[in-house]
Amino acid sequence: MRSRQDTAFRVNCYAGYRGEEEPREFCLDGRAVSVLEVLERWMEPGHRGFKCRGSNGSTCILRHDAATDQWNLEVLAAGQQR
Repeated sequence: MRSRQDTAFRVNCYAGYRGEEEPREFCLDGRAVSVLEVLERWMEPGHRGFKCRGSNGSTCILRHDAATDQWNLEVLAAGQQR
């Protein structure tokens, strides 16, 4: 696993044959959230996107910007706090 960081959070990814294939865990506000399931994945010009279900019950979208090597997080449905 490798880590990518931006100013708000960190994303740990599975590094497969293409480099970083998909997120496995992200840390937000000091809390680690495991990615239990990647529900959808897609590619856009310059971005890769992942709709994920987290171990905290949340559903979120993680987007990776290839040009800046930064991750962005959008929470679609918040889960319980641990």
